[in-house]
Amino acid sequence: MSPVLQQFWRDKLDVVFPRTCVHCGGLAEGGRLRHLCPACTRLLFVVAPPHCTTCGHPYFGETEINRLCPHCEMLEPKFGEGKTAILLKGSGRSLVHALKYHRGLHVLEDITVIMREAPGFADYLRGAVLVPVPLHPKKQRKRRYNQSRLLAECAAQAADGQARVEELLCRVAHTESQTHYDRAARQLNLKNAFALAPGATINPAQRYVLVDDVFTTGSTLNACATVLRRGGALNLDVVTFGHG
Repeated sequence: MSPVLQQFWRDKLDVVFPRTCVHCGGLAEGGRLRHLCPACTRLLFVVAPPHCTTCGHPYFGETEINRLCPHCEMLEPKFGEGKTAILLKGSGRSLVHALKYHRGLHVLEDITVIMREAPGFADYLRGAVLVPVPLHPKKQRKRRYNQSRLLAECAAQAADGQARVEELLCRVAHTESQTHYDRAARQLNLKNAFALAPGATINPAQRYVLVDDVFTTGSTLNACATVLRRGGALNLDVVTFGHG
């Protein structure tokens, strides 16, 4: 179906089934995003420089040379750089929660737009192999999809197809949710939780970028990066849609 025809049917469906904003519940019309109303779209905190080069969190106020990010002071990252598109607050949190907890696959088109518009985000991805953080099969069966894989596909689209997605990792240990754990507990919980996927091969000359939905403490990304490093990845960075 051509893009023009797709837009035609979208407009028809919008008349019959008006779109609602995933944040405020009002009508999502008249803005550049399809599932946030214009007012809630303005509440998005899209990250721009200056920001931490390890986790992507923005610096506020006067930036000091070689400033330490409070989110990364104890991280000891196993990867090179990190970047994020938005802060996980307000309407941005609602987008992530719609995808992650409410099977809101419809928000992926808005996420792609945000990734494309976030300063430097698409350029950061070009030429890379995007590696989604895997879910354990038990959790993926329950959720029906891996949101990190879907976000990696959004990121590849945002980079105009100049990045590709490869599932090089698998989760071999089913762990409890990390939501209420501190950094030390998260690291212990994730010990030996990931492995290279069967048949996965690493090209030392290739740049790899790990993709996850949210950067919180960096423990999950660090655990995955450790596996890729052991597998031979020399040029390894990370990216998340949100930070918070």
